[in-house]
Amino acid sequence: SLAYTSKRPGKTQQFNYFAVNDKPGKEKEIKYGDDVPGEKDPDSFYIVDLPGFGFAKVPDYQKQQWAEFMGEYLANRRSLRVVFHLVDARHGLIDEDTTIMEQVGTGLPKNVAYVVVLTKADKNVRKSSNNKPGKVSVDILNSVRETMKKCKVGNSPIILTSAETKLGRDDIWRYLRFAAEGKK
Repeated sequence: SLAYTSKRPGKTQQFNYFAVNDKPGKEKEIKYGDDVPGEKDPDSFYIVDLPGFGFAKVPDYQKQQWAEFMGEYLANRRSLRVVFHLVDARHGLIDEDTTIMEQVGTGLPKNVAYVVVLTKADKNVRKSSNNKPGKVSVDILNSVRETMKKCKVGNSPIILTSAETKLGRDDIWRYLRFAAEGKK
């Protein structure tokens, strides 16, 4: 598998960088920290996976360091094109989500897209399928929209997703393609 996943939330405790489309055919040979000679492929990009701040089982000072690093990364990373903010559709926003939205609303450059992704939508539907791929409660959706407005990210898209039913997958790919092509 590409990255370790756990049934228990909060296991990711580092920032994970994944190179996409760079050095095709050598992905199994290259390890983190390797010095790779040659030019970066023009259609390559990185996906950076951050810890779920609200669920990570780490001391508060560690979460604070992550938040500071994230703020600097969002504000100063010139190659950044899109930020996907993942929120569990079953529970809605937690305090850390609101803090992240505030950070994005005040510090994200205007040329960077911000997308709220409501995950695990299939868990809100009994026996999810292609006919019933997933949903989110009206109360949670309204709460997310209201918080987005307060945090000055109210015009950002919200994508409902499910890994099980593949709901929202094409929308995510569309934003990734725009990012890779340098569009917003």
